[in-house]
Amino acid sequence: MVKPNPNNGLEAWMTLLETHSVVLDALERQLDAARGIGVGWYEVLIYLADAPGGRMRMQDLAGSVLLSKSGVTRLIDRLQERGLVERAACAEDKRVTYAAITPEGRSLLAETTPIHLAGVEEYFASHLNTEELRTLRDLLRKVLIANGRAGRTCPSVTQQPV
Repeated sequence: MVKPNPNNGLEAWMTLLETHSVVLDALERQLDAARGIGVGWYEVLIYLADAPGGRMRMQDLAGSVLLSKSGVTRLIDRLQERGLVERAACAEDKRVTYAAITPEGRSLLAETTPIHLAGVEEYFASHLNTEELRTLRDLLRKVLIANGRAGRTCPSVTQQPV
C-alpha cells in the first residue's frame, strides 16, 4: 500500500492558488485595457444581469461574488458612480437593499463579455482539452460539496459547453 504524501495536498493547493493568481491578473489587465473595469466589476454585472429583474439583494450578491457585505457595498458604490448599477429599496422590508443593473451596465456587459470569454479561453481553457476541463470542474465541485457548498451556478451569459 502506498502511503499518501502529505505534501501532495499542499503542492496541489499552492499550484491552484498560483494558477488562479496568474490567470486572474491576465484577465484583469485585459478588461482594464479594453474597458477600464476589473474582473470584480464584470462579475457583479454578470450576476445582476442573470438575476430575475436584473437585481439581487446585496447580501445575496455578496455570497455570489464571494465578497464580504462591506466589500460588495464599496464595489456597488463605484459601479453606481459610473451609472452601471443602482440601488433599490425593498417595499416589504426596509432593511433590504437591492442592487440592480442599469441599461448602461447591460451595455458595458455586452461589450466586455466577448473580451472576457476570449481571455478565459486564451489564459486558461486553451491549455486543457475538453476532457481535462470536465475533470477539473468535477474535481473542484467535489471539494466544494465536501466543504458544504454546492458550487456557484455559472450565469447563463457566460455558459460554455464543458
